[in-house]
Amino acid sequence: MKLVNTNFHIGPLQIADPTVMAPMAGITDSPFRRMIKKRGCGLVCSEMISASGLYHDSGKTFGMLRHAACEKPFSVQIFGAKPDIMAKAAQLAQKAGADIIDINFGCAVKKIIKTGAGAGLMRERQNAKAVIRAVREAVDIPLTVKIRSGWDTSGEDAVDIAKTAQACGVDAVAVHPRTAGQKFSGKADWRIIAAVARALSIPVIGNGDIRQPEDALKMIRETGCDAVMIGRAAIGNPWIFCQIHDLIAGRPLTAPDLEMRFSGIKEYVTDMIDCYGQTHACRLMRSRLGWLLKGLPEASRYREAITGITAPADVHAILADYQERLSGLCRTTDSTNPITKSA
Repeated sequence: MKLVNTNFHIGPLQIADPTVMAPMAGITDSPFRRMIKKRGCGLVCSEMISASGLYHDSGKTFGMLRHAACEKPFSVQIFGAKPDIMAKAAQLAQKAGADIIDINFGCAVKKIIKTGAGAGLMRERQNAKAVIRAVREAVDIPLTVKIRSGWDTSGEDAVDIAKTAQACGVDAVAVHPRTAGQKFSGKADWRIIAAVARALSIPVIGNGDIRQPEDALKMIRETGCDAVMIGRAAIGNPWIFCQIHDLIAGRPLTAPDLEMRFSGIKEYVTDMIDCYGQTHACRLMRSRLGWLLKGLPEASRYREAITGITAPADVHAILADYQERLSGLCRTTDSTNPITKSA
């Protein structure tokens, strides 16, 4: 049974804790990364970024490289299928302040696969190798790849691709043990993470079906991976990272009380406005704030109210009303924390 690695590093870069935020399109932007970094995440990553968009100087794409000092170390994930364009994109990301470049071998969206990118690289071995080599030669910062278990159900793709990546100079491999066809359905096969970990000498990051803090330690112990990558579970519970650290240290799990919960949400609102401006931030918050209210009593009523916000004042008024409502419930139940289920 493997103990938790307290000396997790990617290349020469030391990562404070063996927890990594999975890159997620439309979610892991700068405000979200700031929020989870402050709650114990060891390494945060950008949304997946089009190498072609960077190569062709798209202002919107370049905006996705924006990050704050508190997000460091900062990994940038790029996707594409053309070695020269991927190499140039990696250079541009490094110039913009990326500490790590990550190559996406896992996206199973049809329009991405059609171009040969994402999980499409897992069935085009020679091009996959060419992409990795081109990016490795283009940058002098650590390089990682995020892969799936394979294109089909054989389960052999992951080990082969991971070995190729290591041979080409990759510094760590993240494994999501579902096939491209599965996308996010079915159960993640942690045995594939274990097989990759046995086959490599570089760090392996396990991903898939970590829903509770206890799952993270279970994955490390069962698979021998060096760190865990968490995606969807962190959307509604950004405290999962500090809770994992609590388990590692043998402490009681952090249970965010009302003050912690709402101060975190208000901080996120401020960061959203800082990043996007008031109008665009409000449009985004109509859906995003609902993530952070999940699991709270009467949340559906307030999530519905948030869908109609048009200005920051609306957000603050709704949050103040909701916090006061929950404080009243606390007084009624003689509790400081009315949260009745996991966020």
